[in-house]
Amino acid sequence: MAPGRLTARARAELAARASYGRLVAVLAAPTGDLAAAEDALADAFERALTTWPRNGVPDNPEGWLLTVARNRLKDLWKSAAVRLRAPLDDSAPERPAATGNGPLSPADHLSPGSPSLAALEALDVEAIPDKRIELLCVCAHPAIDPGIRTPLMLNTVLGLTAADIAAAYALPEQTMAQRLVRAKRRIRNTRIPFVLPSMTDLPKRLPAVLEAVYGAYAIDWPTAGADARRTPDSLAGEALYLAETLAALLPDEPEVLGLAALLALSLARAPARTGIAGEVVALDDQDPARWDAALIAHGERYLRRAQALHRIGRFQLEAAIQSAHCDRARSGVTDWAALKILHAALVRLSPTVGARVALAAVLGEADGAATGLDALDALALDRPDAGTFQPFWATRAHLLAVAGRVPDARAAYDRALELTGDERLGAALRHRAGALPPV
Repeated sequence: MAPGRLTARARAELAARASYGRLVAVLAAPTGDLAAAEDALADAFERALTTWPRNGVPDNPEGWLLTVARNRLKDLWKSAAVRLRAPLDDSAPERPAATGNGPLSPADHLSPGSPSLAALEALDVEAIPDKRIELLCVCAHPAIDPGIRTPLMLNTVLGLTAADIAAAYALPEQTMAQRLVRAKRRIRNTRIPFVLPSMTDLPKRLPAVLEAVYGAYAIDWPTAGADARRTPDSLAGEALYLAETLAALLPDEPEVLGLAALLALSLARAPARTGIAGEVVALDDQDPARWDAALIAHGERYLRRAQALHRIGRFQLEAAIQSAHCDRARSGVTDWAALKILHAALVRLSPTVGARVALAAVLGEADGAATGLDALDALALDRPDAGTFQPFWATRAHLLAVAGRVPDARAAYDRALELTGDERLGAALRHRAGALPPV
């Protein structure tokens, strides 16, 4: 349904998914107070749900939300400034100067007539700037604990909830929420500027930034639609946009180019990932004619530029793996030998559980099911946590079925289903389990 035909509530929900990070970044930029910006935006959405059904959706919903949130922030900060201008008791300690190292209150940033308040008042609601790259760099600042940088970006820039992020990190929601609150307070109190770092400092913040952009794509990819690249509320599409923006800023950083290539090549296959009835179609069963040839070519250009810089990295290897799969559109066959080399290189560079499961799957295709199963057995011994990783069991079930070990395959499919939260993927696994021959 086109945005103009959506109900007021649905239009507000679309704005929340598509523009949340952009609006928070703009609202927080003058002061660095992410929590206040999020509260003001939440208030704006609450008012939208009350007024839009009654008065109609405005022509520029995002501009309306920005205006309401901005006005709430101005009222909040002006009232705080009034309180702080009240005469102090002679015995009260002297407040630190604005140029000191102590934390500043919102009123210190936004007293009447201050440049920050003027900047907030001057925001053009008809042309909302996109300051998400600056906010990504703020979250990756050295003053922020490394362990919370990527979750903070996922929350503030890409709009994922603490519950979403906690699930991805296998942590309790309350724990993740508390860490996010502390990190936002740290940004405010240390007065990290919302500007792009120098070209000397920017590459130092890249690892966390790239992980956050990739994380947004990875979280959204299982349910991304056929036209995720152009869908306004697609997190995977937004991840590609941010990766390409970073590639334009840092054209000589091979891992930035590698991430842009990886996301482009992956999203190129989105149109073929589901069948007519909405069922999941495995990569090997997809019709390459349905892949986005222009987006594949776009990704290949990024990958060639990255390779020319001769500094190999994880994202470049993952992009090369996607490129090898996409080459089936040209050759008609999957080059398992090339994929085996690429996956082995990825495991040497980044030996995550996911990378090792993927290598086992490729070994099963290239060298036989028994070789792939041996790799999974070795992984289970090295990393007991692999037993809670759904792809481990789905891959094991497939290889067991190919090896003719039907009862074991059925048990592995059952375990994979227990660990599957996506109904479409669960339906695909049940279909495969149902296709096993009787014992």
